[in-house]
Amino acid sequence: MDSSSVELAGSEVESITVDGGTVILRFSRACIIKTMTGSVERTRWWQAGDLVFERAEVEGEIPDCPAVCAGGDVGENVYTYRDMLPIPLKSQGCTHCNLRFEGTDLRLVVQGETVDLKLEDRPHYIGHIKP
Repeated sequence: MDSSSVELAGSEVESITVDGGTVILRFSRACIIKTMTGSVERTRWWQAGDLVFERAEVEGEIPDCPAVCAGGDVGENVYTYRDMLPIPLKSQGCTHCNLRFEGTDLRLVVQGETVDLKLEDRPHYIGHIKP
C-alpha cells in the first residue's frame, strides 16, 4: 500500500476520556482508506485505536459517546488535516483538533503539545471503492 488515511466522517467513537493532561479519543471503528500506486481503485477498511493528545486541554463540553464523527480538523504544527488523519500520525509541538459529531452541536476541541494515532491489531477489509 502506498498510502493510508483515517476518514473521520463515519468513524465510530467509543469514548472520549480526559485524565490530567491526556485526552484520548477511542475509535471502535476508524474508517481507513488505502490507495496503491498505479491503481484507480481504493479500498475501505476499519480498525480500532486511539487518537491521543498529551499535555492537552479540552475547551467546552465533551460530546456524549458512543458517537459517529462527522468530520473536522486535526492539526500538528503547520499542518491541518481536514476530515482525515494520515497514517502514521505522531507529532510534537502545537497540536489541536476540532471535531464534529452526528446528532449534536457539541464539538471536541482540544489544544495540546503532542498527538499520536495508535491503531491496534490489524485492519479489517470492508470493500473496494470504485472510481
